[in-house]
This record gives sequence, structure tokens and C-alpha cells, in this order.
Amino acid sequence: MGRERIQIVEEPISASLAEYARVPIAFMVEKVLDVREAEGSPTLSERRIAVPYVKDFDRDEHPTNWSARFDLSKWGLLAALAGEQRVGGAIIAVDTPGLAMLDRRTDLAVLWDIRVLSGVRRKGIGSALFREVERWARARSCREVRVETQNTNVTACRFYQRQGCAIEAINRRAYLEMPEEIQLLWHKRLEQELC
Repeated sequence: MGRERIQIVEEPISASLAEYARVPIAFMVEKVLDVREAEGSPTLSERRIAVPYVKDFDRDEHPTNWSARFDLSKWGLLAALAGEQRVGGAIIAVDTPGLAMLDRRTDLAVLWDIRVLSGVRRKGIGSALFREVERWARARSCREVRVETQNTNVTACRFYQRQGCAIEAINRRAYLEMPEEIQLLWHKRLEQELC
């Protein structure tokens, strides 16, 4: 893919989720973040691991299965397109009963999922998607965006930092089946656009 212009479009989640899921989310874990909490301000330091491995969230919970757990009727699906080719996307959740990350708030959006094809990562597509997530959330009167990552996803953590997100919570026991992973909840307060 050359210098093709990327277009971000909203698509109906019910009709496009299977197509969205064709963009793989898997990544190689070669480093983790050691998380230290001191004086109310967490520090993240990278540490190389002895045995790298592939982490694939779709293997654990495929996007086409989300509708079995949640009502997706208020969720948004953004597609990043280079011409006809889907190169990435983002899923945003709002006002969804049973989605604990929303804390029963109607002014909070959760960036549930974001993905970019591995061959075009680090070309600004993720940042363009994140800006559109913010716009989408503001249009629905959300004051904040929240997103979950793990200390095993160093690239995602650094990405959210660059987008202006801050760590809101650290949960060292969030994943019983993966006790070595630490859950990091990031948030970004949204400036409301003036009319």
C-alpha cells in the first residue's frame, strides 16, 4: 500500500462486524510494562521477556460473539479504508447494560476495540481512528473515553499515552486465567465542542 488516503467511515455494526474482524488484532509480546505506583502517579517501565509469544484477543473472544454478551444497538463501528481495502477500525460502546467498564454512566464511551493491519501500523491510522472515536463520543454527549489494556501490550499503552490518555486504574488481579497480566484502565476527558 502506497500513500493512499485513509478514509474513516461509520458503518452499521450489525452488518459490518464480521468484515471488521477480518483485520487481525494479534501482536507479538516481546516486552511488558512493569507498573509501579508511587505518590499517586504510576510509572511504566519496559522490560524484555525471555520467551516472546503471540497474543491474539480474537482467539479468546471473537468480535462476532460480542452480541451474545451485549446489546450492540448503541455501539459504533468505525472503519479505516484505503480505497476499497479495510486497513483498520474501532468499536465504541456507550450506554450498555451489563458493560461494567461504563459504570452505568451515560456520559462515558468505552473504546472497546481498535485494530490496524500489521503492514500499515505506525502510519497514523490508529491516531486518525482515535480522533474519530473522540468525535463520535462527543456527538453522543460523552465527557470521557475509557479504554482497557494490559501491561503485555506495550505498543497500545504507548499509543494511548500519545493520544493524551492517562491511567485511571490499575488492577493486578483482573485476569484470573492470566495472573501475570496487569489490567490498565486509561481515560481521556473530552473537551466539548462549542457550537
